[in-house]
Amino acid sequence: MWLNPEEVLVKNALKLWVTEKSNDFFLLQRRRGHGEQGGKISGLLVGALDTVLDSSARVTPFRILLQVPGSQISWVIASGAAIEEVNKHWDWLVHNLLHSLSVFENKEDVASFVKGKVKGLIAEEARGRQAAQEDEPDKFREVLLKFELHFGLPSSEKLVTHYSCCCWKGRVPRQGFLYLSINHLAFYSFLLGKEVKFVVPWAEVTRLERVSSPLMTESIRVSTRQRQRDFSMFLNLDEAFGVIGQLADIALRRLLDSEGLELDRVLQQPTRITKRVLEEQALREYVLALFRLPRAERLYEVASCSVWTPHARCHTAGTLYATDSYLCFSSREEGHCTLLIPLSEVLSIEKAESTSLLPNPVIVSVRSKKAFQLIELQERDELVDGLNARLRALQWKHSMFRSRPQGKRSLSSPTPYYTFYYDTMYCDGDEMEEQVLRNTVNTEALMTAFHHGEAAGDGSQSMQQVKQRLWDDHFLEFGRGVHMFRTDKIQRLVAMGIPESLRGELWMNFSDASTELAAHQGYYSGLVQRAMGHSSLATEEIERDLHRSLPDHPAFQNPTGIAALRRVLTAYAHRNPKIGYCQSMNILASVLLLYAKEEEAFWLLVAVCERMLPDYFNRRVIGAQVDQSVFEELIRERLPELAEHIPDLSPLSSVSLSWFLTLFLSVLPFHSAVCVVDCFFFHGIKAIFQLGLAVLDANAAQLCASTDDGQALMVLTGFLDQVGSGEDSSGPPPSPQPPAEENNGVPAVGRTNITDLINESYEKFGELTVRQIERLRCRHRILVLQAHEDTTKENALRLVSPDVSISPDDLADVYDLFKTEHFISLYWGDSSLAAAVAAAASRSGEPGRSCDQQQYRLDRPQFKSLYGLLTPWPGGSPQHADTLANRTFTLLDQDQDSMVTFREFACWLDTLYCEELNEKIRLLYRLHIPPALTESEDDPSPMKSPLLSTTRPLCVTLPSGVTEEVKDYQEQLKQMLQDLVREKEKDVEKPLPLMNQREFIQFCKTLYSLFHGDPEENDLFQAIATVTSLVLQIGEAGHRSGRHRGSEVSQQEEEEAEPKGGGEDSVSDSEWTVSYAQILASLLTEQALVNFFEKPADLSAKIASAKQKQYEQRAGLLALQHAAS
Repeated sequence: MWLNPEEVLVKNALKLWVTEKSNDFFLLQRRRGHGEQGGKISGLLVGALDTVLDSSARVTPFRILLQVPGSQISWVIASGAAIEEVNKHWDWLVHNLLHSLSVFENKEDVASFVKGKVKGLIAEEARGRQAAQEDEPDKFREVLLKFELHFGLPSSEKLVTHYSCCCWKGRVPRQGFLYLSINHLAFYSFLLGKEVKFVVPWAEVTRLERVSSPLMTESIRVSTRQRQRDFSMFLNLDEAFGVIGQLADIALRRLLDSEGLELDRVLQQPTRITKRVLEEQALREYVLALFRLPRAERLYEVASCSVWTPHARCHTAGTLYATDSYLCFSSREEGHCTLLIPLSEVLSIEKAESTSLLPNPVIVSVRSKKAFQLIELQERDELVDGLNARLRALQWKHSMFRSRPQGKRSLSSPTPYYTFYYDTMYCDGDEMEEQVLRNTVNTEALMTAFHHGEAAGDGSQSMQQVKQRLWDDHFLEFGRGVHMFRTDKIQRLVAMGIPESLRGELWMNFSDASTELAAHQGYYSGLVQRAMGHSSLATEEIERDLHRSLPDHPAFQNPTGIAALRRVLTAYAHRNPKIGYCQSMNILASVLLLYAKEEEAFWLLVAVCERMLPDYFNRRVIGAQVDQSVFEELIRERLPELAEHIPDLSPLSSVSLSWFLTLFLSVLPFHSAVCVVDCFFFHGIKAIFQLGLAVLDANAAQLCASTDDGQALMVLTGFLDQVGSGEDSSGPPPSPQPPAEENNGVPAVGRTNITDLINESYEKFGELTVRQIERLRCRHRILVLQAHEDTTKENALRLVSPDVSISPDDLADVYDLFKTEHFISLYWGDSSLAAAVAAAASRSGEPGRSCDQQQYRLDRPQFKSLYGLLTPWPGGSPQHADTLANRTFTLLDQDQDSMVTFREFACWLDTLYCEELNEKIRLLYRLHIPPALTESEDDPSPMKSPLLSTTRPLCVTLPSGVTEEVKDYQEQLKQMLQDLVREKEKDVEKPLPLMNQREFIQFCKTLYSLFHGDPEENDLFQAIATVTSLVLQIGEAGHRSGRHRGSEVSQQEEEEAEPKGGGEDSVSDSEWTVSYAQILASLLTEQALVNFFEKPADLSAKIASAKQKQYEQRAGLLALQHAAS
């Protein structure tokens, strides 16, 4: 074990110890007399001394010393009772520390560095032991106090774990501690009198990778948009890398892609995240991916056991996973043998008598009159009790669900909803028949009625019969249904292609869609009844794509097939409006309808979209892009020669994207593609990765020889077009192929059998596991989300930049500050605030709103924080600065939703830093009239204002006559744009309201506060006193002459305006008013004031200062708020 370094004198120690191993800095020694065969007197004396000593004073027989060359003093840093234990420590020192110590010029620094590292390892081991016993041990609380002391973050910033490691600066390692919290990665080091500390938000991490070099050995590289940092010398680098990846992934999904965590309730509450929770979450996600379970499933028990496998006539060792609704078993070697038992199929779970041959057996009986035997379960009683409790709850739930829809159907549909209807001849113009087709659910697969051709060829029929017999034999040996044993043998049968008569059944079993169907009887029919007839954007897109789905297949040249496809897609869009309908879903649903009944096809589509391809079918297709990024890394790992010849793999990714989105259905001949779908339902996304690598490997030589992206695309297209299955005669008519010859430098491609290609993918790339894919997905999701974030930023800047004069670099920095302020409130704000901000961000997807403009918006406290950081004018007293910030927010909140957009914020900054004097005065003037200036400064709600906003939000109200005429949404949009132009014209012509005496007094107070602390303060105060006196005289003269209403455009209109009496909004006879033009003209008479407002302000310097202060300021304020509460 590692020891706190303790000094020893080497000169005296040599008499009692024998050196076994040594190098420049470390010694491994054995106690004399221990393990010696001979009878040397010195060894006998030392052995006798150790024997008579009491146990507390005895010395362990092996130890490791740290020695500094030229010194007589060494330090004991490790000891052990067995040579194996000490050798592990020795190997770790040689592998992780020895090469790094040579960079130190001062040998005393070597001792300080190693002692600090060993103390960190001791602390980490102790923390690990205590964390296993309780969630927050005392020492972990001490670490938490140090974390808060070092970095000054609020107490709500929960620390998850910490590691002892080194952070490299060039060639020099800095020993310290890496703190990992829910929102940040932080490092602290204090070595040789130098303190090094930094904080990196997870939201800024763009890449995580493991790198190695001769100097650093293996390390973790954390990259942001500004720089990269390397951390090494972890006691357990695999664990640290996994935790860092998980925390970064969770934080980014929570901040940038909240929909992805909708079902992960624990992860939606960051304060509940601990290291143990992360480990459980990683295991849960692996189990969900391995068995393709519903995303809402929770993992309850994990136990090692053995299952009796009748086909092998032995017990197979592996791991049992118990979730809400499933019992899952996987052999030790992933994919060798798996078993999935839905609890809905289970009749009983019982304990059997334990024997020496069958220890702790459990018998699981299912409805198909089969039983599964599990043995070697360590905590059998607790496991069986938990399973039986969930089994009873599930049975009650299903009985309640089945009883409710029946009553509803009897009320709404007295006749059977399911009817069998086929019409292989298209009847043009028959509206009644079309209406029946739209509302009739098919009870058979379309392939049974629309099998292409009068009769399949003899060869194809015989092949189908052979496959059928092979599967029948397999069912007898391995079982049939969802709970069949899935082994290497079934993999070979699937690679041959599933016979058409069994394809729908096996797809349902492999995906476990059959369990969902059985548990939701009548759900689809009710969904169709509710969804059909409703019009939405999704239904319009569905109608557009209906006739593009397998147009060559006779089933979709007929209204029966089109109607079935419409019902399935519309029902799913109604079930899951967040996904609705996405392109490529129509192709997938078409194939499902060919081989499965309509209701089965619907549940297969649910399984694919929600479980097997998560996040694929949505607006941003995050899941597909993540897998493309993973695919690129697999190409670099598994096909290094191809990656070397094509350094930029993005063109290949653009081609392979359709492979993943359509499961090769859009690029392979029909029957070949259906074989790929067979493999996908059996193996999941792993099959698509393997097949994609096999396709590239088969064409690697031609791809390396290609001169441009177009030629590479032709190579892949030509190869995929020639992949056959031997059954193409029974599929849709193939498009005519030109004779095989060289075209545009691309050599002719010979025909390839899909079964051979699939088998080749298993042989060459079959070692790829689900666990590896999930770990890669976790890391590459960071890259994809950050790439989306970069695109969002570019779009927002492109929309705003034409309206402002701020330089592009400064505008980009302002966007980063704006976004960081939004994130800070999500980090440490209360739950209600975070929820409000998240709801505001989600509204960016509403029709008529710009997603890029309103991706991030700030509420009043967030805006006031940025206001204090970026305003160029000193605010005088804090109270008045806060008041001015409140008025500015109210003024900018044009649509009165209590949020300020980035465009509004940037235009405000542009006025302060880039506009002319008159625009700055205009802004100040507007801050002191309604709606910015309210009746009560304590309650800045716009509802307190007696006047409406002069820059009211766009609110287009069509006349009643136009509403009936304009029905198409494009015409409505055109009308909205025309009204917008008219509104802008009105705003340009409309003068600013007059300012009364109370408002002018507030205006003067603001000017005095702006000048406070300026080098020309005395001159400015004298100038503003002169201007104030002048304006007061102007207002008093106007008041005495009987001017009741002024206008800054027309003096004649002011004289002709008649006072209106009685109302709150009218100007009374005695009201004192001045106009914006009068105030501006008065200010221009004083050169000191002109110089002040025309003095250029350095926005870049202000931004740089804001970046340094933003975290500290917000963290301090939030800490005070928490302390006060």
